[in-house]
Amino acid sequence: MSDFDFESTSRQLATEQGNIHYHEAGKGPALLMIHGSGPGVSGWANFEGNLPFFAEHFRCLIIDLPGYGGSDPVEGNPVMECVSACIRLLDGLDIEKAHIIGNSLGGIVGGYLAAQHSDRVHRYVTIGGLGMNLFSPFPCEGLNLLTDFVEDPSREKIIAWLRSMVFDQSMVTEELINTRMERALEAKTLATSRVMYSRETQKAMAAAFRGPDATARIAHLGSITVPTLVTWGRDDRVTPVDMALLPMRLIPNAELHVFPNCGHWAMIERKQEFESVTLAFLQR
Repeated sequence: MSDFDFESTSRQLATEQGNIHYHEAGKGPALLMIHGSGPGVSGWANFEGNLPFFAEHFRCLIIDLPGYGGSDPVEGNPVMECVSACIRLLDGLDIEKAHIIGNSLGGIVGGYLAAQHSDRVHRYVTIGGLGMNLFSPFPCEGLNLLTDFVEDPSREKIIAWLRSMVFDQSMVTEELINTRMERALEAKTLATSRVMYSRETQKAMAAAFRGPDATARIAHLGSITVPTLVTWGRDDRVTPVDMALLPMRLIPNAELHVFPNCGHWAMIERKQEFESVTLAFLQR
């Protein structure tokens, strides 16, 4: 059994708001890794390939957000409950402060953590997700395909969604399709996805983006004072790269790195480049 396989790194933390499942490996400063959303997603699905690398330098904690993977669902605002779960995990493990890496939804959650709990965050890295569309339409292709799947799941629809996630189409293997499909159809996971990605939710968000309070959802970015690395795939079809412009400007200590020939999963699709850039930033 490897030191970095699922079973040997799997942990459970009991809290008053339900159990939080996470993976732990490595020693050193704490690094909290927060996954994105979508059919069949979990912390392990997003970051299993990166864990051995970062565990050489950090005490890595890969959280399953509420309603995903092995964590219990929680009622309330999905994003804010994810923020609360991250704080509960840090508190439960007696970790005063951690670095953060977040992908997509995880990047959004990490942004709120950095803005609202700056005393708990050393450095913050986001992989897509943050900000708002400036030139591209909302919802864009990847989100529309995600909504299509959660409203009426099928193998064809999850394949279409997976293909929108990556630049390199060879990454959409039969193994990936089968694994994601199996996990996506779990009752808890599907219910969580439907809360966030129903057609009604997407319409409400699109209307909010066009209204007088369109920038309200990114107002907290100016409160992020910790050093921040905004990373993005140039060819992201889920959260297009123009979304990175406002975070880059509004976060006082932010820098931007764009990976070419890369979709929404930079930590997977440009694994070595992402790890190199991120490690240099976290250790600076």
